[in-house]
Amino acid sequence: QVQLVESGGRLVQAGDSLRVSCAASGRTISSYAMGWFRQAPGKEREFVAAIDGSGGLIRYADSVKGRFTISRDNARNTVYLQMNSLKPEDTAVYYCAARRGFSINEYAYDYWGQGTQVTVSS
Repeated sequence: QVQLVESGGRLVQAGDSLRVSCAASGRTISSYAMGWFRQAPGKEREFVAAIDGSGGLIRYADSVKGRFTISRDNARNTVYLQMNSLKPEDTAVYYCAARRGFSINEYAYDYWGQGTQVTVSS
């Protein structure tokens, strides 16, 4: 079992930067792909970014490409999402997830955190 806890979400203004974190416990996540997903009010959850166990394979949703950066520190069992040039449409609950094997499909992920709220005001 892998337990995931997100943190760092808060209210920011458009154009600001914010980093959210996902701390894992229960198992070392170096062999797990990690993904970030988000769900805005009234919308379905969507893919944001994913990274493989070594950090050598990364994918982003088109909507965040060039603004968001996913990274991982396997020694700290933690994954990060650095968000720059935030827009009001980035407002959502951000979830991290883990699975063995890289995927951008949320249904492929086995372990999920509880989410952290990011709100971007205009």
